[in-house]
Formats: sequence, structure tokens, C-alpha cells
Amino acid sequence: MNEQSMTGRGLPTTIGEYLAQLRAALHDADPAMVQDALYDAEEYLRSELAAQPGRSEAEVIADVAGSYGAPEEVAEIYRETEITVNRALRTPSASLRPIARVVPAQVGAGAAAVAAAAAGAAVPPAERAPPPPRSALARFFGVALEPRTYGALFYMLLSLATGTFFFTWVVTGLSLSMGLLVLIIGIPLTVLFFGSVRGLALLEGRLIEVLLGERMPRRPRYSDRSRGWLQRIGDMFTDGRTWLTLLYFMLMLPLGILYFTLAVTLLSISLAFVWAPVAAMFAPSYGIYLDGEQSVPMWATPVLAAVGVLLLFLTLHLARGIGHLHGQMAKHLLVRL
Repeated sequence: MNEQSMTGRGLPTTIGEYLAQLRAALHDADPAMVQDALYDAEEYLRSELAAQPGRSEAEVIADVAGSYGAPEEVAEIYRETEITVNRALRTPSASLRPIARVVPAQVGAGAAAVAAAAAGAAVPPAERAPPPPRSALARFFGVALEPRTYGALFYMLLSLATGTFFFTWVVTGLSLSMGLLVLIIGIPLTVLFFGSVRGLALLEGRLIEVLLGERMPRRPRYSDRSRGWLQRIGDMFTDGRTWLTLLYFMLMLPLGILYFTLAVTLLSISLAFVWAPVAAMFAPSYGIYLDGEQSVPMWATPVLAAVGVLLLFLTLHLARGIGHLHGQMAKHLLVRL
């Protein structure tokens, strides 16, 4: 699409209009991707505007429209990049067949590069076909070969520390901010606290995306920089996502205790059962005792080991399920209104 056709369709004349059209074009897209796209577009347009002093926003947008793309083109590029990267990351390479794909070479090249960077990976040269479906038995035991399983398990173990930190940070920050709000120092302290909450939300989002595989923002929250700094501070307090983020951090303490307890308890029991035959070989008096009497004799330890293996795989599936549910909760509280 050339510049004339884009102008005929109503090329925006201000950065605010450009971002509004881009948001409208991405109305049904992933909120995390929308946040990244809006941030990248404003960053690019404002850097171009700063590099060309004396020119209006309309002139700068018209100049970069051919390289970066119109809002509809940028939206389509982000959608295509997101799909391509997700397929490349989620599909095992051993069972893939390349499929030819045509990618525009000129229009929107700047947005394509930015979108690829926002997606966190280079765009592969070809799409790949999905692998054949696996049997129920292969899916059950195949959970041990999936990296996301151990990512979710590690997140459950780590959540006790992160949950305690987030809860302490929110309670301490709110107490100090509200207590000192009657003084002059309380106002900048409150602003700094809420700003830190946004930064911690971005950090938690990156942790969730890496360990749980849920798409989270890779850029800071979009903020309309055409508004004054006082207006933007007011927007921070009236933005529902700010208060939902505080709620998420408060919930992380009980959830962290639950996740950590489940992971440690189930792993300890299953691994103890699995190693029962080995312990019986080196300790003839090995057994499970209740009230001083042996309730599981040594000859039954192989059965106990089989139960332990089954419990271990069930624990891995439980970790995957908890990771998926937690990722969805984080998506709605940290990103989606």
C-alpha cells in the first residue's frame, strides 16, 4: 500500500490520532500485545518527531508511514509476528515441515522489526506444520519432557519469596503513603510508590511469561505523553489496572504459601515413595511405621515406588495446571481491565 492510498483512507495527522487508530485496529488482540504495540509506536513516532525539529506531527507521520506503516498495517504486522513467534516457540522442531509463506518486503519494514523485537524473538523464515496428535498415555508421561512443566514448578517454589516481598512492599508502601499524605513529603512518596508498583508489575509479568508461558507485556504501560505530567499522575491513580495490580500483589502471599506447600509436600512424598526400594536395599529395617508397627513391609516397596512415580507425574500435571490458571489470573489483573 503506498502513501497516497493510506492518505486517502485518512492517515492520522497527530500522534494521538495514530495511537487511537492503532488501538482500534487491535481491539480484539491480546491486551499485552496491544500495550507493547502502543508503546513501540509512540516511542518511534516521538523519536522521529524529535529528530526533525520544526516539522509538524502530520508531516512526520506522512514521512514515516511508508517505512513504519499506517495503523492498520502495523496492527496486522503485530498479529502476524505474534502468531509466527508463538508457533515457532511452541512446536517441537523434530516433527516439523516448513511451509512457504510470503512476507511483505517493503511496506511496514520498520514496524516488522519493532514487532519482532517486541515478540522477544526473531521471526523465522517459514511457518511450520503442527506435529501429529499424541496418545493419552504419551501426553500423560510426556509432561516430564516439557520445559513449561519445570518452569511452573519452579514458579510455585519461588512464589513464597516473591509473594512475601510483594505483600510486604504493598502494605508498607500504602501505610507510609497514606500516613504521610497530610505532609508535603507524602505526595511525592505516594507517586513514587505507585510508580514502583507499575515497575514491579512489569517484572512479575516477565517472570510469568518466562516460567509459565503466558503472554505478558514486554514494554511499560502505555501512557499518553501528550498530556501534562500532572494529568498523567492523575491517570495513574484513576487507572483500574493500578488497583488491580495492588490486589494481585496482596493475593500473592496466600497463593505463594499454597503453591509452595503443595509443591514441597507432593514432591517430598512422591520422591520418598520412589526411593523406597533403594532405601530398603541399604537398610533392612526400612519400612513405614505407625504406632511402632511396620505398616508397609519391605517386599511392598516396589509397589510403593510405582505409586510414587504415578504421584510424581500427577504432581507435574498439577503444576502445569496451576501455572496455566495463575497465568490467566495475572493476565486479567495486571493487563486486562
